[in-house]
Amino acid sequence: MSIVYGKKIKLFALSSNKALAEEISASSGIEISKVDVVKFADGEISVNIEESVRGHHVFVIQSTSAPANEHLMELLIFSDALKRASAKSVTVIMPYYGYSRQDRKAKSRQPITAKLVADMLQVAGIDRVISIDLHAAQIQGFFDKPIDNFPAAPLLADHFLHNKKLENVVVVSPDHGGVTRARMFAKIFNSPLAIIDKRRPAPNQAEVQNIIGDVEGKIAIMVDDIIDTAGTLVAGAQALYDAGATEIYAAATHAIFSDNAVCRIEESVIKEVVVTDTIELRSDCKSKKITQLSIGPLLGQSILHIVNDEPISQIFDRITHKDDKE
Repeated sequence: MSIVYGKKIKLFALSSNKALAEEISASSGIEISKVDVVKFADGEISVNIEESVRGHHVFVIQSTSAPANEHLMELLIFSDALKRASAKSVTVIMPYYGYSRQDRKAKSRQPITAKLVADMLQVAGIDRVISIDLHAAQIQGFFDKPIDNFPAAPLLADHFLHNKKLENVVVVSPDHGGVTRARMFAKIFNSPLAIIDKRRPAPNQAEVQNIIGDVEGKIAIMVDDIIDTAGTLVAGAQALYDAGATEIYAAATHAIFSDNAVCRIEESVIKEVVVTDTIELRSDCKSKKITQLSIGPLLGQSILHIVNDEPISQIFDRITHKDDKE
């Protein structure tokens, strides 16, 4: 048991991202408690919490990445177990919110699965959710509980500002929907913004129609929240190259990397793809072109601020201003 600011705290890590959980534990100074996740032959899941949580403020780390359904059910079952074991509060640290791309009805008879996930989490007994770069900001409105949606842009931008030290940069949004995210990135760089105008003939497919903005002779940084098959990313990068961009980089929060995404990136004109560890990279997703940054220290500090009833947004905002303090 950890006592933090006079409160009893426990930190649990489920199956999705043990490496990130270790980073969060090290940053917060809170040891990871023991839970046994049991998977039966028929696919059912059960959990056994191996220590008392009565009266504790519990933090649970679980991204609902692939296999999304399994990780989601694991989280729901564990949350139910915590409430039945008299935990005082349950905060879910869900760096990647699965089903977030199903946030609205694009056609007349489609579900809004992101809302369904929010409903299930609340019924399971959670009290708060912490997430990184929700695909759609309105998902916060799907909850009647507090939900913190933090941006990874400052962490990603810091890599380019202090490690790459790029000049003559143009920040590029891969579509109209990502303009707000790209604008935040461009503000950090004090750089111009460009937009790739594209169409989606089918899911995970994209056709570039036009580039809005001047990219000729500039270093382009494409900014997105998710890289899935990398088809959109690679097509956009090629369009930027054809339009005269001298170098092309990419930054994204969630590295799903399904299908042949890594192969597409390696064969593309992209020089480097920078992602965070909200989703644990599989062994077959390693590449010299892919750099992964850890969000763990920021989430660890967020836990301490929550426990002490302190604001937490500035933890993420102040990253790129660290030189001001040196």
